[in-house]
Amino acid sequence: MQKLISYPISVIYYLCFGFCLAIFHPIQWVCLNVFGYQAHKKSVDYLNFFLIKCTNLIGTTYKFENRDLIPKGVPIIFVSNHQSMYDIVAMIWYLRRFHCKFVSKKELGSGIPSVSYNLRHGGSVLIDRKDPKQAIPAIKGMSEYIEKYNRAAVIFPEGTRSKTGVPKEFAQNGLKILCKYAPSAYVVPVSINNSWKMVKFGFFPVGLGNHLTFTVHKPLAVKDYDFATIMEKSEKAVVEGVKI
Repeated sequence: MQKLISYPISVIYYLCFGFCLAIFHPIQWVCLNVFGYQAHKKSVDYLNFFLIKCTNLIGTTYKFENRDLIPKGVPIIFVSNHQSMYDIVAMIWYLRRFHCKFVSKKELGSGIPSVSYNLRHGGSVLIDRKDPKQAIPAIKGMSEYIEKYNRAAVIFPEGTRSKTGVPKEFAQNGLKILCKYAPSAYVVPVSINNSWKMVKFGFFPVGLGNHLTFTVHKPLAVKDYDFATIMEKSEKAVVEGVKI
């Protein structure tokens, strides 16, 4: 029944969502090319604020728990499970003070208004999952960037999103490079719940009335642990925080 009801609502939702992407694309261009990084960053923040408001139309609500645990004035590496594109929308807005940058697949770097432009020009990196050698210098550059400017990298070690919410095994390489070249960073595990329900029917129609939760866990200072321990502790925290 929910799927049937969702069809007409989804049409309205995607019109609003697409309108935001289309409007903010030229806004981003002007902000970046005329006013610089800070203005562009603000435009991306508010794009995602309006995208969240669009999801409110389909009954989506959000809760971010334990944000006060996140250290300030240091590089951050957010390590999270991945359930849908709405993970990214929420993290950009609710974690906006940390200037989140993403490790994303290269396919997202073209063809999507606003989203592709931000990924190419906002400090994120695009990697070819079929070419691991290409990913190493790209992630290394991101590490050095967050180390220099005290910003945040977001990595989803599962590699691809979970369509059922059940976490997949974490891959080590991306996080390992981030930790190696951002030695003053803190790894902050984040557990995401219910985001997958937004796309449980696929792209269309959207799932209705979902409550998305993002739980921040105890930060781990890179300098205080060997990488194996960081990997073990961060994966354990994320997985234990996922409720199916």
